[in-house]
Amino acid sequence: MAGKGEWARHWQYERLPGLDLLRARYVGHTFPRHSHDGFVLGAVSRGIEEVGMPGDTVHALPGTVVMINPEVAHTARAGGPDGWSYATLYPSAEVVGEIAAETTTVRGTVSFGETIVTDPGAAHLIREVHRAAEQGNALAADSVLRILLARLLREHGTAPAPRPRRSAGARAAARAREVLEEGLSDPPSLETLAADLGTSPFALLRAFRDAYGMPPHAWLTNARVRAARRLLEQGTAPADAALTVGFTDQPHLNRHFTRIVGVPPGAYQRGRKNVQDAADRSLVLSEAWQNRHPSQTYAQQRHEHLAHGLRTDVHLTLASTPTRP
Repeated sequence: MAGKGEWARHWQYERLPGLDLLRARYVGHTFPRHSHDGFVLGAVSRGIEEVGMPGDTVHALPGTVVMINPEVAHTARAGGPDGWSYATLYPSAEVVGEIAAETTTVRGTVSFGETIVTDPGAAHLIREVHRAAEQGNALAADSVLRILLARLLREHGTAPAPRPRRSAGARAAARAREVLEEGLSDPPSLETLAADLGTSPFALLRAFRDAYGMPPHAWLTNARVRAARRLLEQGTAPADAALTVGFTDQPHLNRHFTRIVGVPPGAYQRGRKNVQDAADRSLVLSEAWQNRHPSQTYAQQRHEHLAHGLRTDVHLTLASTPTRP
């Protein structure tokens, strides 16, 4: 059953390629361990988000920014009974790399050295990207996104540490991943996979978890959802996408897709159409996915936040956006 007042919108702004946007309020929704092929930049506006990272758990409050690097497995859930509201940006590795090359001395692959920082100014910029995109203001959205990324990269960007030489277990895990990628719709059992790779099931299980932050079956579900996202973006019907990537049927896809992405497949696909009229953009219930929910614009969200005594800065212009020297 949906948590009271839960809503979510996951979408793309067609004039800002290489970026996904999510704005949501969750109470009972829990994101299972999963990873992204790009970066995650999140700013909580209400409540507390509990983010489970490898070896650590962080609690994101208003004024903080969560930064998660590509392919880092993590979970997310409410850190309190009232849930959390947040705005999240998902820039691709290519977008972040381009801005890093232009604004920092880091060359090659770039990453963020910290998971969470207290930076109300950067959190404000994340919300400003959302506001500008929702208003169809491409110039402002693109400008603020670049200012935000340059700021975060300058203060927290780093080149990743050199990878240690691969052990036999790591090589087996990498090969297992290749086999699973090649056979999303018909994967082997763990015992068969291990035997084919010349190792034991438990040894492969441990090596795979060490390498990718989750066991093979969880990684496979995540990979299937990623593949389904690509098909949905190409216009494939959810039922057909489900069968193509290896789910038994559309409800099976709906369940896992919603848990990992935060919205159901149909809502995700509608968010690829980039309808510009904010008044027509509905926010879907986070559990009762197929029910219609009255549209809620950014201005209405601001009014709701003000009613709770929370400060918002949505009327600040780009010229007045706080930046650090």
